[in-house]
Amino acid sequence: QVQLVESGGGLVQAGGSLRLSCVASGRTFSSYAMGWFRQAPGKEREFVAGSSRSGGSTLYADSVKGRFVISRDIAKNTMFLQMNTLQPEDTAVYYCAAALRPRVLKLGAEYNYWGQGTQVTVSS
Repeated sequence: QVQLVESGGGLVQAGGSLRLSCVASGRTFSSYAMGWFRQAPGKEREFVAGSSRSGGSTLYADSVKGRFVISRDIAKNTMFLQMNTLQPEDTAVYYCAAALRPRVLKLGAEYNYWGQGTQVTVSS
């Protein structure tokens, strides 16, 4: 069992940056592949970025590639999502997720645990 708590969301102007954090508690953080997802109003949840259990492999959605960076600090049981050059279409609730699997996962159904989400709003 692991508990996930996101933070770092907020309101930012287009072109700005935010860094989201996801703190994990419970089972050893390094046991999990981790991911970030987002859900905008009226839309389905979508994959944003993922990291393998070791952190050695990462994967990004095409819409954020080159702008967002996923990373993890195993010593602090924390995963980050650095979001740069934000655009209004990035507005959504962002969720972190954990899976008891070693490799990078893109499908939400493959994740076992979810955080409560943090709101990111990008104004034009």
